[in-house]
Amino acid sequence: MDAKERLRLYLEQRRDLGESELVLDSMSVDEVMRAIGAIGKGVTSSASGPGNWREVLSAEGTISEIGTKAATNEIVSQSVAIEIPGQETLNSIAAEIEGCTLCPLYKTANRGVPGSGNPKARLVCIGEGPGANEDEQGLPFVGAAGQLLTKILAAVNLSRDEVFITNVVKHRPPGNRNPAQEEIDACTPYLVRQLDLIQPKVIVALGTFAAQTLLNTKTPIGKLRGDVHRYHGIPVVVTYHPAALLRNPAWKRPTWEDVQLARRILDSATGA
Repeated sequence: MDAKERLRLYLEQRRDLGESELVLDSMSVDEVMRAIGAIGKGVTSSASGPGNWREVLSAEGTISEIGTKAATNEIVSQSVAIEIPGQETLNSIAAEIEGCTLCPLYKTANRGVPGSGNPKARLVCIGEGPGANEDEQGLPFVGAAGQLLTKILAAVNLSRDEVFITNVVKHRPPGNRNPAQEEIDACTPYLVRQLDLIQPKVIVALGTFAAQTLLNTKTPIGKLRGDVHRYHGIPVVVTYHPAALLRNPAWKRPTWEDVQLARRILDSATGA
């Protein structure tokens, strides 16, 4: 097994342990060479100071200089990125959703709607499911409710480019009906994987289905909002779905209070 293959296996092991970044600059050449299994195989290092590992690995054909980069499918160490073949990304999940046949919704939908936005978003908005406009464009919250969501985000100084927006159900239920439990069950693993990759500082659950799915509860939304909940340690703020606000303007004020709460949590978490 060559050094490149050993390094790949080593990095995959670190990834499986939950690590997404591996900083090597504090390691000596000997330490890095041990990591790739080169020392003890007839390879000796000519330098042992921190930082010189780049030259050694480059000589092994293991890494390439690509400039500072932050991508979900790469382990990044300043100017050097080491790709792990097969590592999951938001794009790979989106491709799975496009071809998903786990529930009957794909039969009546035009296309999947995986979600869109910043893959490193500090805040994620999660709704119920795509509507007609979303089904046509393949993007979440692009209809009237989406326009209102854009204004809600802007009111707390957030643009759509800064956040990630998605839904619990990734294909449109016919006639915009409520999603069935088996449809939610089929789609939820996609949502879990998306959140695992993004690792946001706060989640805003828009509406009953998003809130109850994330929090694994049947508690009504009226009793869930106003408090800070947790999804695997991530703060969750529950509020009304923008579509509900279009039908019931009286809910706009409590929604405003909710998004302000989410903004305060975000600022506290990031030191903004």
